[in-house]
Amino acid sequence: MGRARAAGPPPGPTRPGFWRSPLRGPWLTAVFGLVLLAGVTVLFVTGLLSYAAYNPDLAPRNDQTPDKGWLGFYLFTWPTSPYWLYRLTQGVHTVLGVVLVPVLLAKLWSVIPKLFEWPPVRSLSHGLERLSLLLLVGGAGFTFVTGILNIQLDYIFPGSFYVLHFYGAWVFIGAFVLHVTFRLPRAVRAVRAGRGHQPDSGSAEAAGLVSPRPSPATISRRGALVMVGAGSFALLVVTAGQSIGGWWRQTALLAPHGRDPAKGPNGFQINKTAASSGIRPSDIGPAWRLTVRGAGRQEVLTRQMLLAMPQRQAALPIACVEGWSTPDQQWSGVRLTDLAALVGLGTDTPQVLVESVQRGGSFSSVVLAPNQARDERSLLALHVNGADLSPDHGYPARVIIPAAPGVHNTKWVTRLTFGEPV
Repeated sequence: MGRARAAGPPPGPTRPGFWRSPLRGPWLTAVFGLVLLAGVTVLFVTGLLSYAAYNPDLAPRNDQTPDKGWLGFYLFTWPTSPYWLYRLTQGVHTVLGVVLVPVLLAKLWSVIPKLFEWPPVRSLSHGLERLSLLLLVGGAGFTFVTGILNIQLDYIFPGSFYVLHFYGAWVFIGAFVLHVTFRLPRAVRAVRAGRGHQPDSGSAEAAGLVSPRPSPATISRRGALVMVGAGSFALLVVTAGQSIGGWWRQTALLAPHGRDPAKGPNGFQINKTAASSGIRPSDIGPAWRLTVRGAGRQEVLTRQMLLAMPQRQAALPIACVEGWSTPDQQWSGVRLTDLAALVGLGTDTPQVLVESVQRGGSFSSVVLAPNQARDERSLLALHVNGADLSPDHGYPARVIIPAAPGVHNTKWVTRLTFGEPV
């Protein structure tokens, strides 16, 4: 290690003079870092809430991230009010993740000389610091890339998005917390010193960020901040509309669900069509039946029998993990509590296993918590916006649950099992 230091760094990016931007320095790096501190904190909290919304502790089929262990320490029963809760938390999570990309890239650009320090490891403590940086940069890249690919519906992952994103996010946040613990005081001092203060390149205050031979400036540090902010604002404009809805949906040019696919009562967004889910006409034709089980009893119902039951209405959106959501749709159908009553269950409706005719695939069946089954807005929907459900929207029947992730609003329902082990 001593010989490597004496010989000096090899030619290329390991030499301090290689990086010549006059903008790099503690102040600019600190500003980007503090913005990321606020943004990543919100991302982490909304990500935790997104996971909790699946009620993963309720049943194994709800949990796409097995063996989470103590990482699920905070889980709680997801509420049904306000009914737009998941639409808000997941919309903030995905939109903010996209908006922070220019800030993250700018932050990495500002510290890139540190990534090429020579020698790579000077001591045990320095080696541990370098390892934490590797986890921080790698974790950030992995988490942001997998999240954006999921938003864009590009499922090119080597495994389940839920598992990869969940564990990648925990690696990233662990390294992030460690980094903030050691670097936050220095960042605060740098910001207080002001953007006009640029320490000497060889000083401890420069932290290896200031070039010893800077090139002439072509933009100010304030200009660099404006440029990064403009990039983030542009991404906000072209993505947020799929979460906000209304007129803003037209501006979501980079979002797969930016515009409704069709007109009419069933013209709002979907993720999976009946065809892509392997639903055959015979599965949802006249021979379709709904089986309701619970308390040792069973009832088998046709769609006509369901239509003969009291029909209830609920105005609820569909909100999905990719961040897109629909405006409130007018659903009508049979309350889950009324279906539970058919098999002798009272007002204290237990949890319910919802199964689809869909063959295989994620979330072809889910378990709804008791508070979800008991909510008077929780329906086995038969109509939407005054019309029969279309096959792509779950005909002949689907569940619609307030504040639940879209994949828990199961389509093409064929069986409801109340209260039995799942």
